[in-house]
Amino acid sequence: FDKILIANRGEIACRVIKTCKKMGIKTVAVHSDVDSSAVHVKMADEAVCVGPAPTSKSYLNMDAIMNAIKQTGAQAVHPGYGFLSENKEFAKRLEAEGVTFIGPDTHAIQAMGDKIESKLIAKAAKVNTIPGFDGVSLCPSLEGYPVMIKASAGGGGKGMRIAWNDEETREGFRFSSQEAASSFGDDRLLIEKFIDNPRHIEIQVLADKHGNALWLNERECSIQRRNQKVVEEAPSTFLDPDTRRAMGEQAVSLAKAVKYSSAGTVEFLVDTKKNFYFLEMNTRLQVEHPITECITGLDLVQQMILIAKGYKLQQKQSDIPINGWAIESRVYAEDPYKSFGLPSIGRLSQYQEPLDLPNVRVDSGIQEGSDISIYYDPMISKLVTYGKTREEALKKMEEALDNYVIRGVTHNIPLLREIIVHPRFVSGDISTKFLPEVYPDGFKGHMLTAGERRELLATAAALYVAVEIDGEKVEVSGEWNLASALLPITINGKHRNLQLRVLSKLAAYLRKHMPEKIPEDTSSILRSPMPGSVVAVSVKPGDNVAEGQEICVIEAMKMQNSMTAAKTAKVKSVHCKAGDTVGEGDLLVELE
Repeated sequence: FDKILIANRGEIACRVIKTCKKMGIKTVAVHSDVDSSAVHVKMADEAVCVGPAPTSKSYLNMDAIMNAIKQTGAQAVHPGYGFLSENKEFAKRLEAEGVTFIGPDTHAIQAMGDKIESKLIAKAAKVNTIPGFDGVSLCPSLEGYPVMIKASAGGGGKGMRIAWNDEETREGFRFSSQEAASSFGDDRLLIEKFIDNPRHIEIQVLADKHGNALWLNERECSIQRRNQKVVEEAPSTFLDPDTRRAMGEQAVSLAKAVKYSSAGTVEFLVDTKKNFYFLEMNTRLQVEHPITECITGLDLVQQMILIAKGYKLQQKQSDIPINGWAIESRVYAEDPYKSFGLPSIGRLSQYQEPLDLPNVRVDSGIQEGSDISIYYDPMISKLVTYGKTREEALKKMEEALDNYVIRGVTHNIPLLREIIVHPRFVSGDISTKFLPEVYPDGFKGHMLTAGERRELLATAAALYVAVEIDGEKVEVSGEWNLASALLPITINGKHRNLQLRVLSKLAAYLRKHMPEKIPEDTSSILRSPMPGSVVAVSVKPGDNVAEGQEICVIEAMKMQNSMTAAKTAKVKSVHCKAGDTVGEGDLLVELE
């Protein structure tokens, strides 16, 4: 290929452009009007605006993207992940125009993109599957809870709910079908037995157009919130060589059953006894692909491009190694103190990636000054560390998170930092329930020990001096630069990395006069916990509501959130209507 168009945005568009540059291939970026100054636009050789900010009018706008392909003469399209990456209609339109889709053919996209059909194919290919309801129905009668309700065309945790009773099933059907229609244009659902306390482990596969297929080991993806991954690692601490091989062989068997060609991922749920069950196959490049690249030495984007052009795989299964250990932390513009991460928007006033550290990789599509908006996924970057051992990779991740400077938006680094040093995570004792089990009352942040408190106080007070805190002497030294956001210092002989912000005299003076925020009575006032748009309002002034009753629904980043009454009361006033855009903290409804 001489020229490839990337039908995506953000970090994955940048990631594809990097490999294209390495291969000497020119690139075309597409963008919405609000993304005109985005990093991926600057990186590409050409860029075409495909519409306004909403995804349905830009990154999902097939007509505009097809026009961009014709306008630029691109011979192939890499779809990244999300958006049109698993859309068979898009792949068909490209094929009709003689443009190569860098991914599998439409048959494989159709077969694996439909969770109902894919499960039937997996069964036929002798892949272990979860017991469940395989038909298509709006109101099936179910026996035995809990169950997982999920969008047949879904992915990324969208259109997915767990139900423990009939009422939750009805509610789950409503939200899952609405999210599925909004995200994928297909509101069909399926129901499966919910496997409690499993691990989420996936197998990376690579297959060419000549019948060759490989499995590139596993990725451990059990640390999740709202069915979306937060921390991933490769390999998994849980799998033994026999289980790994069995999962790999079943993944390849499924890929061959649908004549798959490209990079793809087969996801499994694994129980405590190492029984594994097929979950779904993602017919695209996975968000967490970098950790597989770290331990195998393969560039998966390059492999996808070569396979799309018709090249045979150059590797055999025996050539695929597990070299070392890699860990990925998904850095999001999210408030981790709200449900482990509700979206945060704003401008990155200061942004500094820890790339001066060895064995650290940051896949990002933003820079200092970038805006994080309500229109797109709130991911800032994927922070990846590599080591010869897991211990080494974890230590490097700890250091990288401490050296990552993000200001202007709320971010989830405090949560990531706590996860990777938690004894359960360090020992490998994890499941998809890790976050709610470790933080049953929600994430509250790091609690300083007495020693850490002394260290911080001493650091704040010291400039190459010895000071006493609580009667104990603390030696602090370092190269002090008050203009830098990072402060590498030595405290009592131990190296520490702190983040520093020095206020101006005016800011310090004004801070004294800032009024203290008084907690309000949240039982009578319902405020939006995040920026988003109002999908539905279920009450009007004068209505009587019961505790837990739904009052309205807020959608943010394609996820729908039900806002409920904190007490039984009468509705005093309603301050929003369907279609309104609301900010974090905006008043929605008042109760008497």
